[in-house]
Amino acid sequence: MNERTDPTKHTFRKFSEGDSMWTGWDDLTEKIFQADHSYKCPTYVHRTPPCQGSCPSGHEIRGWLAIARGMDQPPVEGMTWQEYAFQRMVEANPFPSAMGRVCPAPCEDGCNRNEVDDFVGINAVEQYVGDWAIENKTRLPEAGAFTGKKVAVIGGGPAGLSAAYFLRREGHAVAIFDEHEKLGGMMRYGIPGYRTPREKLDAEIDRILAMGVEVRTNTRVGRDVSIEELEKHFDAIFWAIGAQKGRGLPVPGWGAENCLTGVEFLDAFNQGWVFSTAKRIVVVGGGDTSIDVASVARRIGHIETVHPKDHAEPQTFGYTAHDVAGAIRREGVTSVLTSLFPVEEMTAAEREREDALREGVEIRGGVMPLEVLTDDQGRVRALKMCECTMDGMKPIPKEGTEFELECDMIISAIGQMGDFEGLEDLDSGNGFIGIEPGYKVKNKEKHFAGGDIIRPHLLTTAIGHGRIAAETIDHFLAGEPVDKRPKVDVHHFNLLEELHRRNLDPEPYDHTQKRGTSSERFAIHNYEDRSESQIIPHDELFKGHFPFEERHKREEIHITAEEVLGNFQERLKGFTEEDAIAEGKRCMSCGMCFECDNCVIFCPQDAVHRVPKGERAVGRYVYTDYTRCIGCHICMDVCPTGYIQMGLGE
Repeated sequence: MNERTDPTKHTFRKFSEGDSMWTGWDDLTEKIFQADHSYKCPTYVHRTPPCQGSCPSGHEIRGWLAIARGMDQPPVEGMTWQEYAFQRMVEANPFPSAMGRVCPAPCEDGCNRNEVDDFVGINAVEQYVGDWAIENKTRLPEAGAFTGKKVAVIGGGPAGLSAAYFLRREGHAVAIFDEHEKLGGMMRYGIPGYRTPREKLDAEIDRILAMGVEVRTNTRVGRDVSIEELEKHFDAIFWAIGAQKGRGLPVPGWGAENCLTGVEFLDAFNQGWVFSTAKRIVVVGGGDTSIDVASVARRIGHIETVHPKDHAEPQTFGYTAHDVAGAIRREGVTSVLTSLFPVEEMTAAEREREDALREGVEIRGGVMPLEVLTDDQGRVRALKMCECTMDGMKPIPKEGTEFELECDMIISAIGQMGDFEGLEDLDSGNGFIGIEPGYKVKNKEKHFAGGDIIRPHLLTTAIGHGRIAAETIDHFLAGEPVDKRPKVDVHHFNLLEELHRRNLDPEPYDHTQKRGTSSERFAIHNYEDRSESQIIPHDELFKGHFPFEERHKREEIHITAEEVLGNFQERLKGFTEEDAIAEGKRCMSCGMCFECDNCVIFCPQDAVHRVPKGERAVGRYVYTDYTRCIGCHICMDVCPTGYIQMGLGE
């Protein structure tokens, strides 16, 4: 037995002791290309597409678009593509119907298709699949076998519900505590129903609860239940209490009657307490919340006169909810939204800005508040402002540009922070919970946190926090803490899982030394997964493969300023199945083979072949015969998705 066949040797040695090919870098570089062949060979490299890398919830977007287009067929006979796509979606996000409507879609901003014509309508396909799943009563995956561990989730918003869902999948018992009457958090109490229809939201929440989640509503931790009680009865605690307190304007006069925050206004409206508002409103902000406030105010309208018996005592917001209020004559309100940044640089989504303008909201950019002006009775009469420029995030006033915006109400939508009444020990000092890597609360054993209470951002960001925190908690409960997360921390495609799903698992390895793996069945040959560290850019795609294809757009109901009063109908009309399939086909499948056959057709050596039909799976459509390959690069050059890269080898 020699070194080459000795199974006890850990490493195969190509050269005998004393042999050497080293002659210096210059000579080695020259040897990469020699006559009609090179030392390079194609490798199939899976990388994360920018849509997925841009998604705060970590959706495997390319995966479910491949299902929509028919490239990835359901593994079970009789399963519809919609159900298969839904299953793929909820691996990262259990709210496709809601997020398909309200997420501002950073995935579409990052889409490589923007370099060809226009982004893929990811949100629209997501909404279609989410609505289909609700209509067809599609269930979430079953909860895992009970682990004997119990987790308390404080807050039933997107972060808390997401964490509860993923923790139940792992088999942990979960109890959600929420101070509201219903679950949903900002999805319910921070966004109006014409953007997130309540029947859709309820259906997606009910699916999670059906997995066996215990719910305790109308219960505030710190008042009705102490932290000490939670620590006594639960093995881990996840704080997802949101940022429930709005920030007031940092100007003189703030706090006068009819000054309130956007969070207060939307919460009161969504709980059914607001049926009238002031005649003239100024909203200070520039983000999506400020758009919602201004637009809701336009829809509510103003009740000028009403018989005393038809309403309760007037509140700051107007008249308290009564059935008779719907019959009272309403008048339109003047709603002005102001922003420090120019209109085109506001953080609110462009579509939302355009809708607000169409509905009669006046938007003034490049202005800053200076002082709240009041009348003799201490009520708001105007907001003193001036024009400004921005130095980063700092406004610089322009001298001599002061003016007054007359109004009856001022609403501040400039930011949020946590409400720590009864939970003072959790406050990091800036109105939020401080965390360590892995969403662990600083200096508190078995406490974790996510969502707006650690960083106010998008709903889908909170969902991503819940998913990652649930994974961290799962490892913590198993006594195997995770110290480091992937650089690209999203839900990734896994080729081994794909092969297993289709009964194509590699054969067992006998642990004997082999020379190469190209002809072996125990290895996934010439495949490399870099998805946890690399996002594939557009300049590594062969974009010439993709012709111009106009994006399929959802139909939108545009409401004019004259029609907006009392109009709370949903503005988006979902895709048909044909639309969803057609839009899925526009996906360029960045970083993953999509069976275009370019490498097979253009290989001059007939070295690239299709995998036999019975052995195909996503990521394994083609293979290279290395006995024929000369390393000419052509397959890489014509690969539309950038899946083929050249590497040194034989």
